[in-house]
Amino acid sequence: MNELLQSWPILVALVVTGIFAGLLAGLFGVGGGIVIVPVLYFLLQSFGVSPESAMIIATATSLATIVPTSISSIKAHHKKGNIDIGLLKYWAGFILVFAVLGSLLAHNVKGGVLTLMFAVIALLVALNMLFRAGAEAPFKQLPGKFGQSIMASLVGGLSVMIGIGGGTIGVPLLTSFNVKAHKAVGTAAVFGFLIALPGVLTLLTIGSTPADAPFGTLGLINLPAFLLIIPLTIFFAPIGASLGAKLNPKQLKRAFAVVLVITSLRMLYQVLAG
Repeated sequence: MNELLQSWPILVALVVTGIFAGLLAGLFGVGGGIVIVPVLYFLLQSFGVSPESAMIIATATSLATIVPTSISSIKAHHKKGNIDIGLLKYWAGFILVFAVLGSLLAHNVKGGVLTLMFAVIALLVALNMLFRAGAEAPFKQLPGKFGQSIMASLVGGLSVMIGIGGGTIGVPLLTSFNVKAHKAVGTAAVFGFLIALPGVLTLLTIGSTPADAPFGTLGLINLPAFLLIIPLTIFFAPIGASLGAKLNPKQLKRAFAVVLVITSLRMLYQVLAG
């Protein structure tokens, strides 16, 4: 009980994280992982967790939050017919296999490597939002089966290693090959579930709690963060979406992209300077 009382500052900070992640996810239409991972990464360090442990815990906890939120998203997109079943049937196996392999690899590499990977991918996502918003797709259609198997493997493996769902990498990848945006977003929601569930199960099975982990960490997943972030994200995402409908979406995306660039560069600096 004393440990819980002493941990109230981090609990309050996690509530703020959930609200922040939900609002931004709704405002910018991005997966929660791209917000949750860097926020948890810096937040945990402010409470004495080492950068390496902070990144591993942030990644695993983010994946855990994606499982229930992706289910809700899948139901909504399925009702609207926004899921490409044909593409999903071929991609699903590759995503599942490489999500497991990526989880095993993430568990065996240093947290600094994961931080570097996240920072680089987030930077590329931000630059894509800044300079390619509204641009025509560079390719007319998806490649053949072999090319798609590589794409699916990269989406599964890279996403699970840095704690993001299928949308952050999957949506810009699919839209680059002329897949309609609404189909890309809906199909990527299923990617998120296929990535997060095996990732979480694998990390729960093989993950050992770091010595400097904060209160309530089971394996590599921080349960207070998981339990607080999910309901707050679900509640505040529609509020963020409502705000986004009233504001200029292009300017909002550019603002978020700038914030993401700054966050990515700060993470890069911390890894390289350390």
